Amino acid sequence: MFASVIVSVSSNSVDRLFTYKIPDSLVDTIRVGHRVFIPFGNRDIQGFVIDITETTEFDISKVKEINRIMDGTPVLTKELIQLSKKIATYYIDRQISVIEAILPVALKAKTKTILKLSETAGSNATELFDELQKNNEIVVSNLDKNHLKSIIPFMKSGEFVEETIVAQHTKKKTNRAVRSLNTNRMPSERAVKQRELLEWIESEAEPVTLLSIKDAGYSVQVIDALEKRGLVERVDIVVDRDPYESRVFFEAERHTLNKEQQVAFNKIEYSMKQYKHETFLLHGVTGSGKTEVYLEAIESALEAGKDAIMLVPEIALTPQMVNRFKARFGDYVAVLHSALSHGEKYDEWRKIKEGRARISIGARSSIFAPFKNVGVIIIDEEHESTYKQGERPLYDARQVAKWRAEYFNCPLILGSATPSLESYARSEKGVFTRLELKHRAKAQPLPETTIVDMALSRQEGNISIVSDILREKIIDRIQKEEQIILLLNRRGYAHFLLCQDCGHVPMCPNCDISLTYHKSNGTLMCHYCAYETSVPNKCPECQSSSITFRGSGTEKVEEILRDMFNTEVVRMDIDTTRNKGKHETLLMHFEDENIPILLGTQMIAKGLDFPNVTLVGVLNADTTLNIPDFRANERTFQLLTQVAGRAGRGDKTGEVIFQTYNPDHYSILDAQMNRYKEFYMKEMEYRRIARYSPYFFHVLFIITSENLEHCVKASHDISKILLENISNQSIVIGPSPSPIERINNRFRFQILLKYRHEPTLKDILEQLDQRYYVAYKKSGVSLRIDVDPQFIM
Repeated sequence: MFASVIVSVSSNSVDRLFTYKIPDSLVDTIRVGHRVFIPFGNRDIQGFVIDITETTEFDISKVKEINRIMDGTPVLTKELIQLSKKIATYYIDRQISVIEAILPVALKAKTKTILKLSETAGSNATELFDELQKNNEIVVSNLDKNHLKSIIPFMKSGEFVEETIVAQHTKKKTNRAVRSLNTNRMPSERAVKQRELLEWIESEAEPVTLLSIKDAGYSVQVIDALEKRGLVERVDIVVDRDPYESRVFFEAERHTLNKEQQVAFNKIEYSMKQYKHETFLLHGVTGSGKTEVYLEAIESALEAGKDAIMLVPEIALTPQMVNRFKARFGDYVAVLHSALSHGEKYDEWRKIKEGRARISIGARSSIFAPFKNVGVIIIDEEHESTYKQGERPLYDARQVAKWRAEYFNCPLILGSATPSLESYARSEKGVFTRLELKHRAKAQPLPETTIVDMALSRQEGNISIVSDILREKIIDRIQKEEQIILLLNRRGYAHFLLCQDCGHVPMCPNCDISLTYHKSNGTLMCHYCAYETSVPNKCPECQSSSITFRGSGTEKVEEILRDMFNTEVVRMDIDTTRNKGKHETLLMHFEDENIPILLGTQMIAKGLDFPNVTLVGVLNADTTLNIPDFRANERTFQLLTQVAGRAGRGDKTGEVIFQTYNPDHYSILDAQMNRYKEFYMKEMEYRRIARYSPYFFHVLFIITSENLEHCVKASHDISKILLENISNQSIVIGPSPSPIERINNRFRFQILLKYRHEPTLKDILEQLDQRYYVAYKKSGVSLRIDVDPQFIM
């Protein structure tokens, strides 16, 4: 038998399958998806078994053997292996890079698989274990072929239990526990506590933790006495790291679907019962109860014996979503997102792989949850750009979800109040099935929205970031003990430092961008390369003391709000949520303590549901409007509509204030009136004329180098290759300097390719990728190929 193996070396030169002979002793053991140690050159490295065949076209005498396997069971399913190849081909990347993105970080670290003796082991298993064990465990990778073959029957019978030990902080978590030695002896009748405790321990199928014993009122001395008499022993038991172990989830009250929700669910359920892949666009206004439809769809999948994947765009949304899902489905829910530690994420992944969890909830990377029988995939807020990976592999979770749904013949549900133009256009053409929720679930009215012209406000003498109208509304809500959400999509204290005498603005030495002032640590900071420097007392150029801060970020506005309203403010941005668990802590503090104001960046704009929030204010509605990107209008409309939907979700009427210097822009006016279809028609006409998505597909080429001349030369070279190989129906824009021309001391040029149909495009992209992989080693010129980019900056 022979195995096709992909090696864990991130290099284009070895981005292919290598053939290895499977030793006779491993023929019945090795499966597709196993991690293995293989001889490669003059060293042993890790690889993944991609395929197994009975014969090979190579000279058998020259085919090397697999040394050993790393795990008792495969870490990849056949479906995930196929998926990794599809992603690598579509997004122009190496398959091994995709595989490493699919697996948790813990499996990329140094690991070892060990075997432990189970309590049900017989004499033969015990004898073999005693022969092979060291420190009461057997390390699988240390076994020779004969020993490995001999343990397989005991693994299948469950007498040997497999565990994966991960180096450093990703080791399995253990708790100290006590188990009975089953001697059939009991303490004397006078030792009442000892007898009670021993009877309890013997009645349990698993060892009882010391913590549970102490909580039940038994002292350490009682345990010591039983141990001294040889009746019990202390052991370590493996427990899952549960990020929600301190939380109690009460069973949620079931909501009856309203008419719109029921119609939507019936169509999804019919597709599920037909084992038919269908993509549904669930277009519902904010507060229309899309999550209830998700819950019903997932329950239907579970009842059919299948599993479910649920994606959310932001970590900030995860706590509230987890609360609802845990309350409904309990321990069936696994959570996967970047805020978990490596160990917690690894344990959640294991729960899924071992079948102990049936539902995964998380951000982008949780689309790779290792389920083997998916019944439904749901992407909430499907329009969000965060579903696109920002570093290689540059996959889009929405496209990956579509491929997985096709493989499992199950529905894919894309939910949003403001769908992407691409998704809505596909629903217009019947490629997606559109389901509409036009009313809020509890029949609450949508909030009334007022637009405030900040240019006019300044002319009237108010130079504050808070307009007179918004200030009055905030005072009113504070007096009523209602809550307010304020959005400012810019963090830090001030945008930049300015010398009023010579006009000098401190710039990042590594990037072509001004430094942002952060008052909390008293530094000027670059938000691209994280460069920091102290704030100068005098202008570095003219030595003038007339330096001032310009612009306002969330840090400064928090200070203004505290002074203006003499009240507590919860601020949520990257700076306040860096530490683990801070998202949930801040949101719980805002809700449980009824804090009057929640101020934040776009992470607070969607998905949050606070019944006492009756006022939403957007302090600068133009922030995303002024970005040099063809999706700027769409993102502005989406952000404003989403954040407006946070108001009036309970029994009280909501109100929204948009502060802007562009009061007549259609993105803002249509968001004010919640007119999605009208906005869609206007924006589609602009996209048609400008020949952008969804009328054209895009590939963005970013060329970077520390040498400007090399960067320019490579950019023109790539442009020439494209023009020589594509049809005249496609459009090449550039090369031109990127909007931010230098980041981290690397100059940046870009080229945008617009196309409708280019049969040989993948070949061209692969050739360019290979060419500049070699060029990077020689001259340091790097090429990044972004297929279906979300940003063109």
